[in-house]
Parts: sequence; C-alpha cells; structure tokens
Amino acid sequence: MANSDFSTRALSRLAVLATHLSSDDDQSFNFSEKNQQNCLSAQSSIAPPPNLKGSLTIIDERTGKKYQFPVSEDGTLKATDLKKITTGKNDKGLKLYDPGYLNTAPVRSRICYIDGDEGILRYRGYPIEELAEGSSFLEVAYLLMYGNLPSKSQLAGWEFAVSQHSAVPQGILDIIQSMPHDAHPMGVLVSAMSALSIFHPDANPALRGQDLYKSKQVRDKQIVRILGKAPTIAAAAYLRLAGRPPVLPSNSLSYSENFLYMLDSMGDKSYKPNPRLARVLDVLFILHAEHEMTCSTAAARHLASSGIDVYTALAGAVGALYGPLHGGANEAVLKMLSEIGSVENIPDFIEGVKNKFFHTYYGCGYLTRLTQL
Repeated sequence: MANSDFSTRALSRLAVLATHLSSDDDQSFNFSEKNQQNCLSAQSSIAPPPNLKGSLTIIDERTGKKYQFPVSEDGTLKATDLKKITTGKNDKGLKLYDPGYLNTAPVRSRICYIDGDEGILRYRGYPIEELAEGSSFLEVAYLLMYGNLPSKSQLAGWEFAVSQHSAVPQGILDIIQSMPHDAHPMGVLVSAMSALSIFHPDANPALRGQDLYKSKQVRDKQIVRILGKAPTIAAAAYLRLAGRPPVLPSNSLSYSENFLYMLDSMGDKSYKPNPRLARVLDVLFILHAEHEMTCSTAAARHLASSGIDVYTALAGAVGALYGPLHGGANEAVLKMLSEIGSVENIPDFIEGVKNKFFHTYYGCGYLTRLTQL
C-alpha cells in the first residue's frame, strides 16, 4: 500500500473521532441497517489471502534422511511434525526455539485480523473504521463473542443482561476501600477481579466440575457478569485513588455513560454525563475491544488451560496488561507528556533522549504485532 493510502486511512480514523466530538449531543449511537451494509460491502471488497496449501520437504544433513510435511492453506506447519526428525533412539525429535512467539501461532482464530504494515484492523471481518463509526461498544462485544452483529431484539436483551450484572458484592467494595489510598488502580483492579471468584463459586470448575465451561449457558452468564462488573470495579479503583467512596451504577444509562457517571457524579443521581465524552469513550472501548494474541491474552489462556475460574484467569490478564511493555505504556506516555509540559519544551526533550539524558521516549518504536492466524 502506498504511503498516501496509509495516511488516508489514518486520517479517516481520526475523522471518526472528530465527528463524535463535534456531533450533536442528542445524536443516537446506533448501528443502522445502512451501516451494516457498508461494513459488509467493505468486507467483500478485500481480496482473500492466497491459498498457501502444499508441502514442505526437509533434508536432515545430519542423517541424510528426507522428510515431507503438509503446509496448511494459511501457510502454517505443525510444530509437532518436526518431532519426527531425529538422529537416533535417544533423540526425542527436533524442537522449535521461539522466545516471545515471534513466529509461532499457538491458536487459530477468526476473531481478529490485523496488518500493521497496511493499516488494516478487522473484527470478524468488519473494518474497524465502520464499527467505530456506526456501532456501540456492546454491539461490538456481541460481535466478537458470537461472530455476528446483534439484531435489535438481541441487542436489547444483551444490554439488559449486562446492566443487570453491573452491581458488585459489597465485599468487593470493602476490599477496594481497604487498599492504601494511593494504591495504583490497576493493582486494585487485579485484586478485586481475583476476589470475584470467592463470591461466585458457581463459576469455579474446581468446585463445580471440570466440565463446567462446556455449558453454553454458564459461559454466557460469565461473559455478561464480567462485562457488567468490570466498569464498576474500575470506577471504584479510581475513586479510591481520588479519596472518594464508590458510586453505585445506574442501569438507565448506556455502558459508557454509566462508567462516566460512576467516575464523576459524586453520588448525584441526577447527574448526566457529557454525551460527546461518552461517545468518544465508546469508540475507545471499541478500538481496544480485541487485543489478539498479546501478552495479556496469552496469560489468560495459559491460566485458563489449568481449569481455574474465569475471574482468576482475567486477573492474571489484567496483571499482564499492567506491565510497562504492554498496557502500562499508555500511562508512561501520559506521564511523559506531563513532564514535557508544553509544546516549546518538545525539542529539548527529544535532544535529551538522543543524548541519553532521559531514559526513554514512550510511544515510538513500538513492537509491531504480528497478524494472528
């Protein structure tokens, strides 16, 4: 793709955010039939990836033996096939050494497609620009979970289910309030998320049987529980840092409005969040809704593979996200900008980074994520 095309795509995404900031306050944020058609049209215009199916022939120069292994349509080779390459009885087979999974796909997924070089991001085949322009976060969450955009009735039921699970046990709020007043919100979030497993033993395979999550009904319940409770816990963690008591959620507001309400209302039930801010927050939630096989996703999958409850697995994922080489980098950028102070200080700061006066320059040189298979 030419640089001009890439720039156009980037400007298009910025225009989406600008539109939400400048639009009328009473404008609804619905995914209309027209927008759905736009998504489908955009999806169909993208050429499918080439079929890479075939075979790979390997000659082991150590033994002179010849091996042939199948290559899948998406150009992958099963690592376990290489175990067949041995030098003798005491050799357990060839192994792959790949720190950081830089060229290893531990899972095949149809949820997300990302090509950082081409500036492409799609959820379930839908371009992110279209979803950010015309859908709400909960619509996108439904799409990611179930593979299709919800109908009007499905969306209403989904939103209701999530809102009904927005309250958290008082014990969780007590745990948050017992934390030091200057505790980092991410540390509080990890602790509170893990503690949810104590209050929901019905979601623990160790207590209810190892086949617990084979039940679609059980899985669906945990999904709406987590979506509902996460903003409440996050808001309570922030309010603890601010020295304010937690605020109960409001089921009459949208997902993003409710989060802003808990952050800013000070308990005033008549408080109405700024609809423009709520809309932009919704877009930001959409852009971060699918994180493909990053450190936090891998951490959650590793933990879940042992059969633990979903809350402990998510607490581990949040802990991974907390790291400065993952989600913590966003916080580092904000701190850096605060230290710079104003635009006129930028040249001196950059020179300081070049001359090693400052440790690093956050927000640039980020490791490009590989396209997930």
